[in-house]
Amino acid sequence: MSHKLHISPEHLLSLLKQMLRIRRFEEKCAELYSLQKIRGFLHLYVGEEAVAVGTMSVLKPEDIIVSTYREHGHALARGLSMDKIMAEMYGKSNGCSRGRGGSMHLFDAQNHFYGGNAIVGGGLPLAVGLAMAIKKRGIEQAVAVCFFGEGAVAEGAFHESLNLAALWQLPVLFICENNRYAMGTALSLSESEQDIANKASSYAIDSQQVDGMNVVDVEAAVAAALETVRGEGKPYLLECLTYRFRGHSMFDSEQYRDKDEVKQWQEDGPIQRLSAWLRDNYLLTDHQLATMGFEISAEIEQAINFAEQGEWEATTDLYRDVYTPEAFP
Repeated sequence: MSHKLHISPEHLLSLLKQMLRIRRFEEKCAELYSLQKIRGFLHLYVGEEAVAVGTMSVLKPEDIIVSTYREHGHALARGLSMDKIMAEMYGKSNGCSRGRGGSMHLFDAQNHFYGGNAIVGGGLPLAVGLAMAIKKRGIEQAVAVCFFGEGAVAEGAFHESLNLAALWQLPVLFICENNRYAMGTALSLSESEQDIANKASSYAIDSQQVDGMNVVDVEAAVAAALETVRGEGKPYLLECLTYRFRGHSMFDSEQYRDKDEVKQWQEDGPIQRLSAWLRDNYLLTDHQLATMGFEISAEIEQAINFAEQGEWEATTDLYRDVYTPEAFP
């Protein structure tokens, strides 16, 4: 564990609980998917929890988040209602996107969570536009935070977005969640320069690479990056080295990676790492861990009940929000 931050035991325990919330929620979603309660595509965040939790813990309410299709962890850590997230997964009208978005398109304007995005790299130019709006409107100290995977680096939008953010000196924090496999393609097979943080230098953007499996290190790195973005009003790129324990999606056979590799990463995952450190320093007991588990289980059961009781959107609302009232009374 890092000793650079002087944070309380209570804060560390809260970080652990947030990661556990995400892990248990994702595991339950996998179970519900097998029961066909959740349909369509489902991309789980299992193993990457430290990035979402470490980032969201230091953001301000006015900061804006643009996410990816693997965004359930981001949404939960940001403070979106688990009830509404689960209802959205079910496709119910009481979901956070009224059932129209599903797993890949969670949205909550109140929390400035401006959506997951099914298009690889699609959130990058959106974040640049939002950062431009922040600058033009003079919203002091606000930052646009953009999550994207290492696979998005192969998209032109990555390079265009970094270039414009640097050219126009926009307050945007780019966070690359490098889980080493873009769908089923290893980074070494798709990028001649595998140090993604280093790519930012060609656009005159400061950057850093951090251990994305250590929530304290992520938190410290994001806090430092935000200080630069807020203080100097310019972009920053943070590359978080992480690993997803499950497949790219529920349809992934995972033939491209070795099971022993996955097992090795699981044994040194973010939850295991933090809980072990807390135990070694006598800051976590079995009773505390059990209590966390009980509270999380109760929250998940409540979310499932909320989703089950939700209504399907009426077919009479099929064209709602497709046309403006002027064009379609």
